[in-house]
Formats: sequence, C-alpha cells, structure tokens
Amino acid sequence: MSSTAPRPPAAAPSSPGAALSGLVGNTPLLRVSEPFAPRGRGFWAKLEGFNPGGIKDRPGLHMVERARARGELRPGARVIESTSGTLGLGLALAGMVYGHPVTLVTDPGLEPSMKRLLTAYGARVEVVSEPHQAGGWQEARRARVRRLLDGNPGAWCPDQYNNPDNTTAYTPLALELAAGLGHIDVLVCSVGTGGHSAGLSRVLRQLYPRLELVGVDTVGSTIFGQPARPRLMRGLGSSIHPRNVAYGSFAEVHWVAPAEAVWACRRLASSHYATGGWSVGAVALVAGWLARTRPEGTRVAAVFPDGPQRYLGSVYDDDWCAARGLLDAPPAAEPEVVGRADEKEVVRWTRCASVVDPLAGRADGVREASR
Repeated sequence: MSSTAPRPPAAAPSSPGAALSGLVGNTPLLRVSEPFAPRGRGFWAKLEGFNPGGIKDRPGLHMVERARARGELRPGARVIESTSGTLGLGLALAGMVYGHPVTLVTDPGLEPSMKRLLTAYGARVEVVSEPHQAGGWQEARRARVRRLLDGNPGAWCPDQYNNPDNTTAYTPLALELAAGLGHIDVLVCSVGTGGHSAGLSRVLRQLYPRLELVGVDTVGSTIFGQPARPRLMRGLGSSIHPRNVAYGSFAEVHWVAPAEAVWACRRLASSHYATGGWSVGAVALVAGWLARTRPEGTRVAAVFPDGPQRYLGSVYDDDWCAARGLLDAPPAAEPEVVGRADEKEVVRWTRCASVVDPLAGRADGVREASR
C-alpha cells in the first residue's frame, strides 16, 4: 500500500471559512492489486472519501465561489439544488464557508443517516414524494427546485448537471493526480453529472495526450443511451442527459449492476481497508479488469468518489443486500461486450467501445437537457 508524500503544514487560516475550505483536497493515493489484479499488477485509486464530504466538496465550493464572483449569487442569498446526497454535503460546506443558507431537494432513496447529517450541517432538506413520469426521481427533484426558486427571489441554483463550473472544479484534482503518479495511461471515472470525468480528462490530456478515459455507469441509466429504469445505485447514473458529460472524450463505457458493485465494495474492504459506495465498487471492478488485461506497465488511475460511511445500512448490510438478491455470486471475470449502446438493454457488467451522445442530432436535445 502506497500513498502520496506527506503534506507540508498548511498556513494558519485567516478565517473560519478558510479553515473549512482548507480541509478539501490533497487526498491520498492507494495502490490496489489482489484480488482485482494479479500480484505485480494493479491500479492507483484516488481516495476522495478523505475530503470531509467526499469528491463533491470540490464543485460545491467552486460553483458557489464562482457564482459569487460573477454576482449571480448575492451575499446571504439562499442556495437551492437537487442532490442524491454527496453534492448536498459539498453545498452545505460551501454554505458554511461563504455564509449562505442551503436548501437541498432529494427523494425517498436518500439514506436516513444522510438526511440527518445534512440537517445537522444546517441544510434544509425537502423530499419529493413521486417520481416524474418521464424523468424519474431526478426530474421530480429538479421540478421542485424550480418551484422553490420561483418562491425565493434572489435564490440561486448551481444546476450541477449543466454548469461548466462543475467541471473546472476538478482542475486541482487533476494536478494532484499528475503530481502523485507522474504519468497516467488510463483514467477510470464514474459518471453521474459528468463533472469530474470531463474536468479531469480535459486537464490531464494536456499533459498526457494519449490518455484513455473510461466511463463507468450503472444499469438502468440513460446517460450513454440505455433506456431509463428504476436504479438502486446512487451517485452514478442518471435518468436525464446532463450536458456536462464529455461524450467525445470517452474511449469506452462500462455499465455495472448493483450486485457486482456490492461484491467489489466488500472485497476492497476486506483486502485494502479503504472502500466506499456504489460508485467506488463499480469503478474498482472496471479498473481491476483494465489492470489485468492491458499490457504490463500500463498505468491505470481510478477515482473513488466517497467512503463507506453512508452505505453501512445498504451495501455493507447483509440483510439489506440479501433481501435484494445482491449476495448471490461474484461478477464474471470479463464484461459482456456490445457494439453500440442501443444494441440491447444491459443487465450485468457490460462494455461498449463506441460512445456517442444520445441526444446528438436531436433538435430538442438541448431543451430536454436543460428543462
């Protein structure tokens, strides 16, 4: 197990807000090998769960900071956004740092412990009761956000799905990866809003022009052209088409099913002590396969967006997993392969090396994405 070099002591913060924001970044790197790859092979995992709230502390702070600088977010104005959990933590942190009340709109899939934590951090949490007929829970949350904005003059919404600041927030993370690893051949990222995969690949390709970006999605997600279905996994996937997804940057995409992610999360915990939630398990499964199958010496890096704490009642709960058939068997050694994303509906770990924007060529594409 290896990590980045020790950090030098930080300068004394000039304010409580500076002290809080200074907790974000410079997360460790972990070498992951067996059982995901043979001895002598493996991949490097960037452990973003070491941020106070996870990877989305970075865009939470950055989007608020940039909106304030442009005058879009006035001092003391309310921030209102849709979240499945992790960005909510980042926005709660940004609210503390910059002095903004925060309202978060979520759905019944949010873990009770996460709702209690967000409330403890000072956020107001609203839960929608019914999914949208076409856009599922995600579109229902966004519709509630629009109503709340109409009723709160001066309030501001980050619009994480379409806000370019959501991608530029990850420039420091890209530079941390480059400094810690020296060279990267393949970067593996989960995809939800599309923020960190777009932001990281844009910066890292300037340093490593041949970098391959591999996206990891969940079955039932529409992002890469699959039909929308109810999704158990949170933190990756979408029932809408976020415009921050940099489709042209991906060399391939993998879809992972919940049972496969649970297996990977638990194997990480028992073999490497560092683990996380759905996104972490899905990314580890794919990164391990790449480490096994790419030529020896290929440097594979993967981003682990969070830690395991919010998943103790789901991914790491035997009864919860057994009731949903998630403990039956380990995943296959190889992904299934499809030539196109719309070739068939995938239900297990599947790989596609042809990545296109599902809305490309549709006149209503931009309107649909920004509704």
